Amino acid sequence: MVMQSPLVTTAWLEAHLGDENLRIVELRGKVLPPTQPPPHYLTDKAGYLASHIPNALFVDWQVDIVEPGSPSNDIASPERFSGLMSRLGIGNGHQVIVYDNAAGMFACRMRWTLRYYGHNDVRVLDGGWERWLEEGRRVTSAVRQFERRTFVAQEQTRLKATAEEIQAGLAAGDMQLIDVRSPAEYAGQSSRADTAGHIPSAINVPWQTMVNEDLTVKPAHDLRDVLESSGIALDADDTVLYCNSGVSATFGMLAMEIAGAENLRLYDGSWMEWGNDPETPKASSV
Repeated sequence: MVMQSPLVTTAWLEAHLGDENLRIVELRGKVLPPTQPPPHYLTDKAGYLASHIPNALFVDWQVDIVEPGSPSNDIASPERFSGLMSRLGIGNGHQVIVYDNAAGMFACRMRWTLRYYGHNDVRVLDGGWERWLEEGRRVTSAVRQFERRTFVAQEQTRLKATAEEIQAGLAAGDMQLIDVRSPAEYAGQSSRADTAGHIPSAINVPWQTMVNEDLTVKPAHDLRDVLESSGIALDADDTVLYCNSGVSATFGMLAMEIAGAENLRLYDGSWMEWGNDPETPKASSV
């Protein structure tokens, strides 16, 4: 069975802008380094309102798809997410294309959220907003409003790992952990949480190493080289990825899928949960 690519090209999207069954979602924003003063997480709705891909709908990656009050920005509840999709006019039968201006990091979080709630017909625009602009493709400031649709969330719990499951995996030694944060954060030289370091046994593969200079995703053979040279087993029975709050790790999941890996899960709480818990074991090279 040949896997359908989780990516689409800018040319494909422009050719399908008029498809009635297509919904396009933009998630524009920025993440600042932990060494800079907060806030570190920024959303750019103003940029969307000024110019975006025709028919694109805006989703705030910090607010709309997370659960209010969650200290680690965990995924929104089924009711909250279903309500958002329904209001945007996205139903269970629509094909969804997601894009951002951050090499796919926020778009991948949206993709994972849709897949977690049972919607698998979702792909990421390779190269995102920057590539679309560089190629001189059509843009608009008009905000499209679609008729309300019904979206029914169906949780796919196999795509998410909890802190308790990671503790059990550490004890059993049967879980492959991947930390996609920066080498400095992994080493414990900087941190967005109260405690610095990483989860014991985790392998550091910064998510940026899986991105080309033009902000497209590296091809499968290059991704396999990056991952295998870091000691990652693509055929592991259980691989859990994490970052700071479950965003850039979803890009790592997409890249690993392209490389041919299966059995991938996201630790949604990531380091913001693990690093702030005084009871969890931690490692560092400082």
